[in-house]
Amino acid sequence: MSDYTPLALAAKALSINLNEQQYGSIVEIGAGQEVARNFFRVGAAAGTIAKTSSAYDMAVSDAIYGKSGRYVSRERVEKILNYEFQLCVARLEETRPDDSTFFAYAASVEAKAYKRENECHGWIGIQFQGEAKQNPPNQVVCHVRMLNKTNEQQSEALGILGVNLIYASFHYRHDVNAFIKSLKDNLGDDRIEIDLIHFSGEHFKNVDNRLASLLLVENWLTRVVMFDTQGNPAVPRDVLYKKPTVVTRGSFKPPTKAHLDMTECGVRLLAEATQSDEEKVVRLAEISMSQLVSEQKGDNKDFLARVTLANSLGMHVLLSDYVRYFSLSSWLRRHTNQSIAILIKSIDLPYIFNHDLYKGLEGGTLEGLGKLFHSGTKVLVYPAFEEGRLMNLSNAPKPDNLKHIVAQLIEDNKLIPIERFSNDVVGISARETMKMILAGESGWEENLLPETIEIMKQNNLHGINSIADD
Repeated sequence: MSDYTPLALAAKALSINLNEQQYGSIVEIGAGQEVARNFFRVGAAAGTIAKTSSAYDMAVSDAIYGKSGRYVSRERVEKILNYEFQLCVARLEETRPDDSTFFAYAASVEAKAYKRENECHGWIGIQFQGEAKQNPPNQVVCHVRMLNKTNEQQSEALGILGVNLIYASFHYRHDVNAFIKSLKDNLGDDRIEIDLIHFSGEHFKNVDNRLASLLLVENWLTRVVMFDTQGNPAVPRDVLYKKPTVVTRGSFKPPTKAHLDMTECGVRLLAEATQSDEEKVVRLAEISMSQLVSEQKGDNKDFLARVTLANSLGMHVLLSDYVRYFSLSSWLRRHTNQSIAILIKSIDLPYIFNHDLYKGLEGGTLEGLGKLFHSGTKVLVYPAFEEGRLMNLSNAPKPDNLKHIVAQLIEDNKLIPIERFSNDVVGISARETMKMILAGESGWEENLLPETIEIMKQNNLHGINSIADD
């Protein structure tokens, strides 16, 4: 394990420059050459940099690296890394000392454009040798969002992040937690967001990239990470862009047939309202970070299984540290301009109107509700049993002081009851199912999909395997 100690930017750059073994290329496309500039600024850069490049013109870039479907993409940055690293080895291995460790850093980003509003994001990465002659190299790639308002500020932040990534690759490659934590050095808050990181190579052979995603949230490099329907880390923008989206919040411990019915009812309603194909609606399961922190017992097995279990319903998975519904709605709105539906059970309706949820907002509850229902966001209410009585939107408790607002939301088709649902599964409770499992009672299998049960047995989740074998 590595001892993580935050270092100033200049100290990191100079440390690398003074290391006679580390030597490589830096290619930056889209936001100046701020990473290379940081190494040149501190002096002794000749000990580190073999080459810097910025192939901005597409024809020039294609001639060097080959064509890509998108120029700001993971595919593109990996093409650059592969080309530049192999070029370093081919040209320098015979002339450099035998203990040299080569690297190639690359960035392909879309920073703030002149007089144009655009999505400011990109891909950065590094291929590097942890020890001399290592081939294939290790690799780390990240998807980043630049949060500063000006091109100059974004370029500066990317320059800092690039130095952090190069430094971490040589100093923290044996400690992924320290590696990720160090990426935020000298950046402060609200400058850079990393919503995907992927490690590969010999030094990272034991790294689970899903757990690395969890560390991004824990270390405040992002508020949300996404996993595709196969459980692989995914870029939210790639999944949600221009697609209607249904999101179900919950612990998914375990995901039940009711969760599936709730989601499919929501998809059907949203597709009808937007005249969309149901297959084009993105299905999201959102798990709160606060739930994971309170429920985990010192390891991350539960987290990994939770993602896989939600995948068994055919859903993408979000892991977020958002507590308030409007924060989740605002995050989703960043990634899609289509309709958004947030699914809740009727017994959770009072939580949305709880004034404690909106403390700290100047406009209090009214401001929070305005943000929640902004730009076509809807809340769909699925019935649930409470003390033996079926509770739906019409008979669910509502605060007296907001009853006119609630009525208006219903009238405006923003707060919508789910009226077509499966009577066979609507009464299933994940909490009660979990109690049955832990108590060793029979009958809990009827509440879950066969795929979900199989995953729980394979992972020995919550002791299912040992119970099933008794």
